[in-house]
Amino acid sequence: MFYGFLLTLFIVLCLFLIIIILVQKGKGSTGLGSLGGGTQMLFGGSGGQDLFQKMTWILGAIFMAGSLLLVVIGSSSSRIAAPQRAPMPMQQAPVEQMPAQTETPVTPAE
Repeated sequence: MFYGFLLTLFIVLCLFLIIIILVQKGKGSTGLGSLGGGTQMLFGGSGGQDLFQKMTWILGAIFMAGSLLLVVIGSSSSRIAAPQRAPMPMQQAPVEQMPAQTETPVTPAE
């Protein structure tokens, strides 16, 4: 249950990181960041871009740490959920026995 909760938070983080990256203004002033020109004025002349860059770096670091955490928790929970079983002893296939050959008495022909 804890793993599912963390995985859900991780997916929300991924979507938020994607949105933040798409909203940023690129070096060539193209992309979705140029559509929302009012956001730059809200944070000041150049302060808005710095805020988005800082948010991207922080979310990227949380993304990497979350990835490692999910791998560690996932591998430890799989060991708990499915303990290793002792190997089964090899069973030999049953040997088919041939019926014993009996000699039939030969009677002379009359």
